[in-house]
Amino acid sequence: MYSDPELGDDAYFNTDSFSEKSVRLGFIRKVYAILSVQIGITVALIALFLYVEPVKEYSENNPWMWILAFVLTIIILIVLACCNDFRRKSPINMVLLISFTVCEGFLLGTVSSHYDKDEVLMAMGITAIVTVALTIFAFQTKWDFTMMGGILFVAVIVLFCFGLLCLFIQSRILSIVYASIGALIFSVYLVFDTQLMMGGKHKYSLSPEEYIFASLNLYLDIINLFLFILSIIGNARD
Repeated sequence: MYSDPELGDDAYFNTDSFSEKSVRLGFIRKVYAILSVQIGITVALIALFLYVEPVKEYSENNPWMWILAFVLTIIILIVLACCNDFRRKSPINMVLLISFTVCEGFLLGTVSSHYDKDEVLMAMGITAIVTVALTIFAFQTKWDFTMMGGILFVAVIVLFCFGLLCLFIQSRILSIVYASIGALIFSVYLVFDTQLMMGGKHKYSLSPEEYIFASLNLYLDIINLFLFILSIIGNARD
């Protein structure tokens, strides 16, 4: 029994759930199908802010929209992370997940609109390459990253404190270092969450009922990785 430190959830990880190979493969296919829809929605919303100027201007003139999106994102995230009944009950779980994705995509669109188009596209490309490479690595490596949950949780806390320091000390070099460390941490988190989904010989694994939770974890890993890579590119080119 183990809880994912990334979302503070009390979901149970049970290796017995993956005793059947067919069940595990079906679970993985479902997770990546949902994740693909999430990524598609997010990319579409970012493209709206990058290429449709009226949308960008309307958002800038109506700050209540991104404030509302941020509040809804936090509320839905807490519900999905802490409420097993909502997370496992269909169709409410899918409605919540898609709502979270739309809100997150809107927020990412507002952030991306402050960068040049080529910087955002470059960050997307790098994120896609890194994600595919790390996913292949997670499936192929014999190293068990599922035992690193506690270490990664501490690393995120340290990263958060480092981020607060960067708010008070305005330095481009410091910002690049912070973004680089963040990208590294969430790269490891991506491998960690991928192996939790795989089960098999790994020490900890997610129950097949937690396909929403698994999709949410991977989505957050990829989004955070994208944001840190975008920050590195933006600061490096300024």
